[in-house]
Amino acid sequence: MDYPTQRLSADFCVVGGGLAGLCAALAAARHGAKTVLVQDRPVLGGNASSEIRMHVCGAHGPSRRETGLLEEIQLDNLRYNAGSCWPVFDSLLWGLARREPLLTLVLDAGVCSCETAADRSIRSVRAWQGPTQRWIEVEARLFADCTGDAVLAPLSGADYRVGREARSEYGESEAPAEADACTMGSSILFQTMEFTTPQDFTPPAWAMDFTAPERRRWVENRGIDPTRSNFWWIEVGGADDTIGNTEKHRDELLPIAYGVWDYVKNHSAARDRLRNFGLEWVGALPGKRESRRYLGDHVLTQGEVQSGGVFPDVVAYGGWKIDNHYPKGFWHEGPGTKYTDCPSPFGIPYRCLYSRNVPNLFCAGRDISCSHVAMSATRVMATCALCGQAVGTAAAIAAREHADPRDVSKGPLLAELQRTLLDDDCMLPGHRREVRGPSAAAKLAATAGEGVERLRDGMDRDWDDGGHGWRAPLGSAAEYRFAEEVELHEARLVFDSFLDRRENDRPLGGNSECSQGRYYRALADKPRAVPETLVRAFRIDRLDADGEWRREAEVTDNHQRFVRVPLNCRAQGLRLVPLSTWGAPDAHVFAFDAR
Repeated sequence: MDYPTQRLSADFCVVGGGLAGLCAALAAARHGAKTVLVQDRPVLGGNASSEIRMHVCGAHGPSRRETGLLEEIQLDNLRYNAGSCWPVFDSLLWGLARREPLLTLVLDAGVCSCETAADRSIRSVRAWQGPTQRWIEVEARLFADCTGDAVLAPLSGADYRVGREARSEYGESEAPAEADACTMGSSILFQTMEFTTPQDFTPPAWAMDFTAPERRRWVENRGIDPTRSNFWWIEVGGADDTIGNTEKHRDELLPIAYGVWDYVKNHSAARDRLRNFGLEWVGALPGKRESRRYLGDHVLTQGEVQSGGVFPDVVAYGGWKIDNHYPKGFWHEGPGTKYTDCPSPFGIPYRCLYSRNVPNLFCAGRDISCSHVAMSATRVMATCALCGQAVGTAAAIAAREHADPRDVSKGPLLAELQRTLLDDDCMLPGHRREVRGPSAAAKLAATAGEGVERLRDGMDRDWDDGGHGWRAPLGSAAEYRFAEEVELHEARLVFDSFLDRRENDRPLGGNSECSQGRYYRALADKPRAVPETLVRAFRIDRLDADGEWRREAEVTDNHQRFVRVPLNCRAQGLRLVPLSTWGAPDAHVFAFDAR
């Protein structure tokens, strides 16, 4: 008996369902491309999922938070996951994918081969789905590798690189003198929970013992407070093969993790304060930081990151520091990483997001085309998500135009890609969104408040040049009046979701929350909530030819920053009336476009 094969066909196939892959698939499907997303795990989210539980890091600084699809995900989590439950976050990601009519989701399927054409383009990929004991074949016009491990590179013959470049290759001060195969390592995280009674902990026999004086240094020189750390520094494998020896690394990480908790719980200075704390969860799947990196038409380097990444084809941005972990990880004498400053934001060019020699292959996530040093800044998940949305949007354009990824790198297709990303609430450094349609030339006024003209200034967030958007009392109206009656199809709105919220703050004694869940669970935990600044209820009115304002649409329970309201009317004017927020006394709206 041979195992059965299920065959799927699509415009675009995304391999890898972390935040980069999910955002790529969602963006492509929402822009009209028939898409298949193939993920080798039973859940989406990758390192952000309940299987690994790494918090989503991104750009530092005021109003630098990544928006677009990632902010949609984050706000959904605040609305529907008040208890900060990691598996609920998994389910929310699953729901986002499942409800897209043009997106087919395939879970538990690891891609292990692909068929290529004479020009090296990929015709199809083949994955084994263990739970159903069947093969899945996906034929597509375009593919994206968002696996982190760049699994399609060796299968397709795509050019890629592993390890650290020599300092002389790109003139990078943070690179080693000689090139090598070392990478950053992998981690297993653990989390704790506060109980109402004291919790004893006896380590299993195989746990490492860090209580001896000569061994304490491996723990004491790190952040060991479970209320302030997720123990990211329990890391191994950077001087090894982070793909081929994943199982070996897990077998090394688990004894370290249990030994670290034994030390923290039973022997550290914090043991009395942690009497009522016990282990709630220990990971079993190592979270990887680095493995293969594709080589694209451009390789992003340290110097470009540190100079702000000014590129004509910018489609995403980073803003994390250069965070270069030592290959020995946990066993490195000293801190686990070296931080090097870089500006926030720095631009990422489109030419880093596709293969230079496989003509129909995109890449997004930690496997994009960059040097090891630059990757240590671009690898964090919020940045990966932005790259994923850029790739998915480019794929939809390429699918419509019967084009390859490289064709979108210049001319009108690149301009369309950048315009679409801005229109979808993705910030591009150095660019302002073009306000198009009836709003551009209409008369704009407000019944109250300040800054109404900023609703169409193309800057949908506060920035270094000052505040943006319209601030007004609830019940006030911002009104467009057109020179003549026009047909309207949509109102585009951007509300204030408080981009400066700091979910990763770790105040002394406080419960450190990250984007998906918590570092630890305390008895005094408060439910998470939608930002107070968001407009919850609002009304859209149209101005008819008789001079009367009439209600066209009303939303009563909004929790999103970026909102598109379908319209189907002819009108001489359109107005927005914010009715309530999630707690703020006034409304703050960054954009209101009539289309």
